[in-house]
Amino acid sequence: MAVPLIKHVIVKKKKNKFLRNQSDRKVSVPTSWRRPKGIDSRCRRKFKGTTPMPNIGYGSNKKTKHMLPNGFKKFLVHNVADLNMLMMHNRTFCGEVAHNISSLKRKAIVERAAQLNIALTNGAARLRSQEDE
Repeated sequence: MAVPLIKHVIVKKKKNKFLRNQSDRKVSVPTSWRRPKGIDSRCRRKFKGTTPMPNIGYGSNKKTKHMLPNGFKKFLVHNVADLNMLMMHNRTFCGEVAHNISSLKRKAIVERAAQLNIALTNGAARLRSQEDE
């Protein structure tokens, strides 16, 4: 099993999502974030006590950006040839088998990943044989 090159501590500066201004007060305003653009908007002018707005300060550390909790970065794999791209980077990236891959090709991908010592996030998916009744 591949081990990540360097295991960084992943720090998330904000856990919950940014909510749209006044989405808690009006049913007609959905919660998905939109930037306030009104000329008198208290939220846009960043008054104390208003909803926080996304800015660059909430960004992740460049070294831990896109990193999974296991210490790897994710790479989507569609066939066995895609695993060859990860051959030299198996300590940085782990593979994730695409959702629309059949169980036959999935088995070949999992076997090749084991030979190349590449970690797979969903390697056990759709590999169990089902008993006929």
